[in-house]
Amino acid sequence: MTLILGVDPGSLKTGFGIIDCQGSSNSYVASGVIRIPALGLPERLKVIFDSINEIIAEYSPEEMAIEQVFMAKSAASALKLGQARGAAIVAAVNQSLPVAEYEARKVKQSVVGNGAADKHQMQHMIKTLLRLPAPPQEDAADALGVAICHANTRQHMIRIASASSFRRGRMV
Repeated sequence: MTLILGVDPGSLKTGFGIIDCQGSSNSYVASGVIRIPALGLPERLKVIFDSINEIIAEYSPEEMAIEQVFMAKSAASALKLGQARGAAIVAAVNQSLPVAEYEARKVKQSVVGNGAADKHQMQHMIKTLLRLPAPPQEDAADALGVAICHANTRQHMIRIASASSFRRGRMV
């Protein structure tokens, strides 16, 4: 059993999702959205940092996965997003959690099978994969997607490490 915290960072809303990864089976633990009040940027970063710390203290995940920065509408938006990511990463590293980073396209490819999937497709697949009664909020679904992508990557790496040999490009 490995609890994975997925984070979809943002300077106004930061999604989080926690899954329990047991072998190739993932189950839902918790998710939500950290809504950041209209404060100055330093205060918003503190809210993200404190909230991620509280989530880690409450659920005790063993690993964290976070979405990488993509080029936003403007350079200023990308910088704010990068700072929000930094606040979340520092919260995890301060509590000795290993942090993995994934591009949004890789997350969508891992969850939906299409790196250009839209928000509704992500929500639907998260609902299906984790057997939820309803689709989670967009930011929470994205965070759960990051956690699932990390779980899939971990499982793939374990399979590769345990393969005794390769024959014609296949693990044996």
